[in-house]
Amino acid sequence: MPSRRTLVLGALSAGLEPALGAARSACRVEPFEGDRFVVCPYDPQTDDLRLAWRGPGGAPLGSLKALEASLGADARRVRFAMNAGMYDPARRPVGLFVAEGRTLRPLDRHDGAGNFYLKPNGVFWTGADGAPHVTKTEAFATSAAEPRWATQSGPLLVRDGRLHPRISANGTSLAVRNAVGVKPGEALFVISQGKVSFGRLARFLRDGLGCPDALYLDGSVSSLWAPGLRRQDRRQDLGTFVVVLERGPVA
Repeated sequence: MPSRRTLVLGALSAGLEPALGAARSACRVEPFEGDRFVVCPYDPQTDDLRLAWRGPGGAPLGSLKALEASLGADARRVRFAMNAGMYDPARRPVGLFVAEGRTLRPLDRHDGAGNFYLKPNGVFWTGADGAPHVTKTEAFATSAAEPRWATQSGPLLVRDGRLHPRISANGTSLAVRNAVGVKPGEALFVISQGKVSFGRLARFLRDGLGCPDALYLDGSVSSLWAPGLRRQDRRQDLGTFVVVLERGPVA
């Protein structure tokens, strides 16, 4: 017959298992206005965030599988990763890209065609404390921000609780899209499960998730690696990536 101590320890272990499983399955699926979105949170209190572009040899990574290989043993700690901004035909970041405090690509304040230049656009960045921010490009340019990690993209879907003025409520341009929203204490990375409009994506971030600021990352090529969902999308032509890892060793 098992001892009382064994029974107590067994009960405690059983109680811990769901919590650990939930922690590693960081992403969840949420419905909104008839569509479904995968939502992956980043909490600077418990997670580490990195941005990646090139592999150890200097060539663009290009795929989530290559990103996984580049992480080595750290791949075991990955909560999720997704593409993190727009890129040129050579798969170089369009606009600002900062990694470990080093500016690898400069801030782009020019006008131009395409979603990146649908102003206002903006910058997602974290500082030394890991806290996430989404800042309008012009405000970032004149600020004293010292990002440890940063990626620039556009359009700025939500700014101070207001939707981008040039985005219609539910336009005819539909694609699988991803974005990041920020609210106090966390960032929420989102990718649609099907093709959605800019307007629906923006409303989901603001009204569904309560984010007062949100930045579009990309569309059509949008891809996700979420170990807890047993998902790693297979595109081979991607540019930059954001990866969020569980802090500390995995038990």
